Amino acid sequence: MEPRVRSRRSLFPRSLPRPKMRTDRSCRARHFFLRALVLFLSLRALRALPSKRARALNNTVSAMLVFGDSTVDPGNNNYVRTAFKSDFPPYGRDFADQVPTGRFTNGRLASDYIVSYIGIKDYVPAYLDPSLSFEDLKTGVSFASAGSGYDPLTPALSNVVSMPKQLEYFKEYKKRLASTMGKQSMERHINKAAFLVSAGTNDFVVNYFTVPVRRRNFTVATYQQFLLQHVKDLTKGLWEEGARRVGVVGLPPMGCLPIMITLNSNSPLLQRGCMDQFSSVARDYNALLQKELASMQSSLASQGSRIYYADIYQPLSDVIQRFPSYGFDQALSGCCGTGMLEASFMCNPKSFVCPDASRYVFWDSIHPSDKTYYLVFQTLRPVVDAIIRD
Repeated sequence: MEPRVRSRRSLFPRSLPRPKMRTDRSCRARHFFLRALVLFLSLRALRALPSKRARALNNTVSAMLVFGDSTVDPGNNNYVRTAFKSDFPPYGRDFADQVPTGRFTNGRLASDYIVSYIGIKDYVPAYLDPSLSFEDLKTGVSFASAGSGYDPLTPALSNVVSMPKQLEYFKEYKKRLASTMGKQSMERHINKAAFLVSAGTNDFVVNYFTVPVRRRNFTVATYQQFLLQHVKDLTKGLWEEGARRVGVVGLPPMGCLPIMITLNSNSPLLQRGCMDQFSSVARDYNALLQKELASMQSSLASQGSRIYYADIYQPLSDVIQRFPSYGFDQALSGCCGTGMLEASFMCNPKSFVCPDASRYVFWDSIHPSDKTYYLVFQTLRPVVDAIIRD
C-alpha cells in the first residue's frame, strides 16, 4: 500500500497562520534604499580617484618651478622672520575656502592660473611649507619670497629670501626628489619642467627709489645693467641645474602702482595719475632685459633651451588706462584700506575692504587683484604655449 503523501497545503496545521512572501511595499523600499546607497558610495569612490587633467597643447611638462618676489610667492614668507607677510585676512578673501595662504592678493596669482592652464594642478605651493607631500613637491613649487629682488641689498632690507638662496633651495629640492626618484629620473624630470622668474620691481620701488644707498653709486642706467647681470647669473644658474624651459617676467608700469603715486605725487589725494618718470625706467629696463634674454636663447638654442621674455608692462598699462572696458571701477587705488598706502601688515583684519575686489585693478597699494592676475595670465598664454609645447 503506497504511503499517503500529504498535500503541501496540509503540511501546515490549520490553526497556524501561513507565512507570506515579502512582496509588500516595505520590501521594495528596502531594495530601493540599498541600491541608492551602493550608487552613492560608488560615486564617492570615483570622486576620490585622481582625475586626469586636461593638458594645454597635450604638453608633457613635468612640473612648474617658480622664483621671484611677492608676485609669485604663495606663502614662503609665512616661514621667514620678516614683516613682509600676508597670511591673515583680508588677504585670501576670494581664495578657495577664503584661506589667507600668504599670497599678496585676494585670490590666485598669475602663476596659479598658469600651472592650472598647463594642466599640472590648481595652485603652486610654497616650497617652505612643511606639510607638502612628495607629489606636491614633484609637480612643482615656488621658491619666491615677497620683498625679494635681484639686487642683494633688496632682500636684506626686509630680511626675506634672496634670489641666490632661492637657487640654493632649488638644489636642495633636487636632492629631495632624487632620494625618492633616483638621480637620472630626477634629472629628466627637471629637464621637462617649466620655470618662471618674476622679480625686479622691489629693486626699484623698495630699494633704488626709496633708500639712498644705491643712488650714491649708480645712475638709473648703471643700476639697470647691475640688475641685468644678476638676472643673467640666475638664469645661468638655473640652466646649469637642468632648467631648459624658462620664462623671465619684466617690470610693470611702476609709476602706476598706487603706492608710487601716493609717495611721489604733489597731491596724492587729488592728482592720482600714473607717473611716467618711473614707468619709463621700467620700459627701458624691459627693452634691455628682452635683448639679453634673446642673446642667451640664441647661444643656447642648439642645446634645447627655451628662454623667453614675458611682458607684463603692456597688458597692465592697457588695463589701467582703459579700466572701464575691463569691468573695473578703480585703477589707481587698491581695494584694501584707502588703497593708497596699505600693503602687507598695513592691510589687516581691521582694515576697511571694498565689497567687490573684482572692480579694482589693485588689491592693495602694490599688488594686483585676482582678476587682474587672470587678465595678465591671458596675455601671457602665447609665451606659456611656446615654453610648454613639445
